[in-house]
Amino acid sequence: MGPWHHGGRQSRAFEAGGRSVGLGIALPFEQSHNPYITPELDLEFHYFFVRKYWFLYLAKALVAFPGGFGTFDELFEMLTLIQTGKTKKHFPILLFGSEFWKKLLNFEVLHEWGMVSPEDRNLYVHVDSVQEARDALISIITEKYLQDGSEPND
Repeated sequence: MGPWHHGGRQSRAFEAGGRSVGLGIALPFEQSHNPYITPELDLEFHYFFVRKYWFLYLAKALVAFPGGFGTFDELFEMLTLIQTGKTKKHFPILLFGSEFWKKLLNFEVLHEWGMVSPEDRNLYVHVDSVQEARDALISIITEKYLQDGSEPND
């Protein structure tokens, strides 16, 4: 998630013969076609809520890269659904580029002012490199899912 990142990891998956899902949104600006999406898995939506439904349905993890309002919309929708228990899916959420996220949003203020509970700090993790993201995903998946026998979709 985040416009400057679209296609980066997908190009490697494509080059290795992997399949990649694309959930595009029809906009009068911004988005360009990503050539690394598997053609039969390249879906384009007119409405954001339909796109977000499929995003939530298909996601195993969320890695949010610096982006604009669309990125924020998707990130906060997923955080809210997990926080309020409106979805049973509790997948890892990584905020890539801690300098960006910490400058943009002071999540600590939400905790200090009682807007979110202390446990909500566990809904997301800040990472600054691919290695950190990989390590965080392995740690979260191992701790949260393998120890209790569930899977990320549960």
